[in-house]
Amino acid sequence: MNGRAKTRSHSVVASFDWNNVVSTLDTNGNAVLPNLLTARQCDELSAFYPKETGYRTRVVMARHGFGRGEYKYFAYPLPPLLDQLRHELYPLLTPIANRWNQQLGIEMQYPDELEAFLERCHQAGQTRPTPLILEYGPGDYNCLHQDLYGDHVFPLQVAILLSKPDQDFTGGEFVMTENAANFQRADVVNLRQGDAVVFTVNQRPAAGKRGGTRKVAMRHGVSRIRSGKRHTVGLIFHDSR
Repeated sequence: MNGRAKTRSHSVVASFDWNNVVSTLDTNGNAVLPNLLTARQCDELSAFYPKETGYRTRVVMARHGFGRGEYKYFAYPLPPLLDQLRHELYPLLTPIANRWNQQLGIEMQYPDELEAFLERCHQAGQTRPTPLILEYGPGDYNCLHQDLYGDHVFPLQVAILLSKPDQDFTGGEFVMTENAANFQRADVVNLRQGDAVVFTVNQRPAAGKRGGTRKVAMRHGVSRIRSGKRHTVGLIFHDSR
């Protein structure tokens, strides 16, 4: 792990039933990793949001038509816990990403280690870190979208809920939509504090009705917050231009 300090997340990441995660991703385009973070870790990350340092930019979503709320992209070096999670999750997701690309007829294959993939991004001019933390208040929401950022896109990403549903906030469900020829579907993914959801960034393969493989476009967002404040961390594995 390149000298990274081991924390609880190391044993948790390794302990998930990854066969089940893979199967669920193949079927639904998303899968929950329960209790990825402790309540203390969530609270510490949420408390980091108001700080002025440690970020490269702040985005007010309404100014760009993204919805309502705001988020901040972390600067390098990332907070140690997020850096560790990014490095530990990537190699577990890479076999899925490579298989999906093969099924979709996409030539790009991803290296086994995150550092090698980030170097590929950086050589293409995608040098800005993409992990982020989001804050929503009453009436805020996130429009359905895809986090692409450049030519080099890793097809899976992770969001971690830092706040307690029904205590810190109400509403604010994580939503995914799936669109293919003559087919549409929406998922509401229920998360508790510390749960993570792994989900499709852009598109995934699915079985066709007459055999073969069809391409399914996926988008994600957050429904309107009815009360309170909601914090989430997003781990995106490709960097941005």
